Amino acid sequence: MTLWIDADACPKPIREIVLRASKRRQIPLIMVANHSLGLPPAPLLRQIVVPGGADEADHYIIEHSVPGDLVVTADIPLADGLVRREVTAINPRGQIYDKGSIGERLAVRNLMDELRGAGLAGRSGPAPFSERDKQAFANALDRLLSQSGQ
Repeated sequence: MTLWIDADACPKPIREIVLRASKRRQIPLIMVANHSLGLPPAPLLRQIVVPGGADEADHYIIEHSVPGDLVVTADIPLADGLVRREVTAINPRGQIYDKGSIGERLAVRNLMDELRGAGLAGRSGPAPFSERDKQAFANALDRLLSQSGQ
C-alpha cells in the first residue's frame, strides 16, 4: 500500500495527519502538487511536483496509483477515476468514496457546475474546514488503514 495526497488543495492539518500515519505504520506517502510544498525530508515521503495546469496532479495520481493504495482528495472527478480503478479514495472531511456513492456525488457536482455556469447558483465553496472535519478524517483514515492490515 502507498498513501497518496492530492496536495494542491489539501488542508495542512490533513497532510500532517497522513504524514504521522505514514511514519507510525511505515507506509510510503506520495504528495502530488503543481508546486513545492516545502516539506522536510522524511524516509517514506516523496513529493512529486507536476507541471502547472488543470488536472495534472490528478492525471499523475490516476496513472501511478494501484488497487490497494489509498488516495486523499477532495476532487470528485479524480475520486471517480480512482474508484473505477479500484483504488480507495477519501476526502479531507473523512468521507470515503466508493462504487455506491461516487456516481451520485459526481452527478451532484456536475449539476452544480452547470447551475453555476448558468448563473443559477452561487459561487460559494464548501464550508470552512473545522476541527470536527479533522477528527472525522483521522477516524476514517485509521479505520481504512486497520481494515487493510496496515
